[in-house]
Amino acid sequence: MTGFARRERQGPWGTLVCELRTVNHRYLETSLRLPEELKALDNDVRQAITAALRRGKVDANLYLKSAAGTQRSLELDSQLLDELVARVEQVRGQLKYPAPVSPIDVLRWPGVVREAEVDIKPVLAAALELVQEALNELNDTRLREGQRIRELLLARCSTMRTQVQAVRARLPEVSRRMRERIVERIAQLGTTADPERLEQELVLYAHKMDVDEELDRLGAHLEEVTSVLNSAEPAGRRLDFLMQELNREANTLSSKSQDSETTRAAVDMKVAIEQMREQVQNVE
Repeated sequence: MTGFARRERQGPWGTLVCELRTVNHRYLETSLRLPEELKALDNDVRQAITAALRRGKVDANLYLKSAAGTQRSLELDSQLLDELVARVEQVRGQLKYPAPVSPIDVLRWPGVVREAEVDIKPVLAAALELVQEALNELNDTRLREGQRIRELLLARCSTMRTQVQAVRARLPEVSRRMRERIVERIAQLGTTADPERLEQELVLYAHKMDVDEELDRLGAHLEEVTSVLNSAEPAGRRLDFLMQELNREANTLSSKSQDSETTRAAVDMKVAIEQMREQVQNVE
């Protein structure tokens, strides 16, 4: 299900920003970007996302902007520096014409100068809290969208139920008209049909064209869709399967139809099912 959330927090360490974007996906797939200072949170953030979301493609981004005027301090390893200077003097004593040694060259020696360690724990704790706030906001957004989609799907189901009832109500009329057409065609051939054989053929033809079973299954699937939509459990995969089943029955109804009104209703159903299927792709 699509959604977006953005949360921001300021502290003595600077400004933290968390942005989350989700789109529908068959499984939960997370793409996480963290600044170097927050790399230690990779596993914790992924666990928080997994606990909050079940499906969807998630793009999660954390940004850290240092506070204005914040400077990183440097530390000098005096013991290593003393040893390095002593070794330089030792080498100089063995050379006839030693070149001067630049202090910059000495400072470039690995380990002589390093950045002072900063307590990153407050930033890490604030970042995790910020991620959770963003996840809560994201789920609120997704919930509101889900409620709108639910209303749309229920409205489509109601429309389809009306269509199923209308087709079922026409069945006696369709059967009567089918019988009349067959009798009329036989009469046009200038022959007299055996009544008993005619009845047998009519029964077979009616059985072949019978759509009661399809209408029953359509009604049952619509009831199941309604039940799933009223459940608190994740519904996306179940609804996707039901859309396939509804479409199969609507196609069979259309192929069996010998009545223009029934065919039109089957086409309208397939249009409604396709609209529902598109919406279901956004449902978790």
